[in-house]
Amino acid sequence: MATAVDLMEYQAKELFAKHDVPVTLGVVATTPQEARAGAEELGGRVVVKAQVKAGGRGKAGGVKLAQNPDEAYAHAQDILGMTIKGLTVHRVLVAPTADIAAEYYFSFVVDRSNRSYLCIASVEGGVEIEEVAHTNPDAVAKVSIDAGTGVDGAKAREIVTTAKFPAEVAEQAVEMVQALWKVFIEEDASLVEVNPLVRLGDGTLEALDGKVTLDENADFRHTDHAELEDKEAADPLEAKAKAKDLNYVKLDGSVGIIGNGAGLVMSTLDVVAYAGEEFGGQKPANFLDIGGGASAEVMAAGLDIVLGDDQVKSVFVNVFGGITACDAVADGIVHALEMLGDTATKPLVVRLDGNNVEQGRAILAEADHPLVTLVDTMDGAARRAAELAAP
Repeated sequence: MATAVDLMEYQAKELFAKHDVPVTLGVVATTPQEARAGAEELGGRVVVKAQVKAGGRGKAGGVKLAQNPDEAYAHAQDILGMTIKGLTVHRVLVAPTADIAAEYYFSFVVDRSNRSYLCIASVEGGVEIEEVAHTNPDAVAKVSIDAGTGVDGAKAREIVTTAKFPAEVAEQAVEMVQALWKVFIEEDASLVEVNPLVRLGDGTLEALDGKVTLDENADFRHTDHAELEDKEAADPLEAKAKAKDLNYVKLDGSVGIIGNGAGLVMSTLDVVAYAGEEFGGQKPANFLDIGGGASAEVMAAGLDIVLGDDQVKSVFVNVFGGITACDAVADGIVHALEMLGDTATKPLVVRLDGNNVEQGRAILAEADHPLVTLVDTMDGAARRAAELAAP
């Protein structure tokens, strides 16, 4: 399962500046006092913007105009600590106000369905692109980009022409497109978005806001990307799983999920959600793919993470024996429970299938652990796990 890292606005802007995208960085503040100092440094009149990895900050009250440093202090005091779409605001960006003459939209994304890249651009920026696409689809230009050739000057000009950028900013837009493409490719991003891309009163273009998603699979090429991780905002279980090289995503249900292979785990989530409807709407509590090597250590690490979630009431271990046979997986489960000892207190429903399945089931049956229920079918196991999770 591919992993991605969403950046906050100020981080996206720092990457933009690194690749010569016209941008104003502003001042990042973690206290109202720092926000006031930032406003004084920037001339007094500023915008105080919540820094979280979520859209809709303005609608949630996370973006405020301050006429002077004291107002910047007051706005920061209100915004810091607030919750936007479940995310707590730990820092604000204090940015100078801009003389905006026009707002545009621009993005590069990975187009997985066509195995290429896609540029989406519009001369109607400042609002959600989905809204523009719904109300005025003709205003949204989509230009496919060949992964082999990328975006050179000619392709950038094609994008600017197709999006119908005004003639007075066309040349600047061509340069902007090429600079943003450098961000997209050189930083191994799966999304680079500017909304709004603005024309200022003096006629220059600037990336007023930015959103960047990085492909974590490329981290080996970017040691500096580790500095971009927001450890304060990270879920502690996800952070713990990452430290153990486990592919884990926290969800909001009550049935813990452990499987080997992303496809199997995704199917397990669906089956558990469906089965859970019978028992008061029980849902999956996580995505956890332990991969092909389901050793005792890996299984113990996975169980430790899942059982550490207070929301989890039962755990469904769903394994298809392939390269790692079912008897090895069963041994892993038995030894994992021995390693966890008294910290393992929640019921486990185990479904094994595939290579050496009979031997695996025999191992679990012989161990006869009081927490383990062995169920032959995926649907039956999901139903039993949902039933055990129900109050």
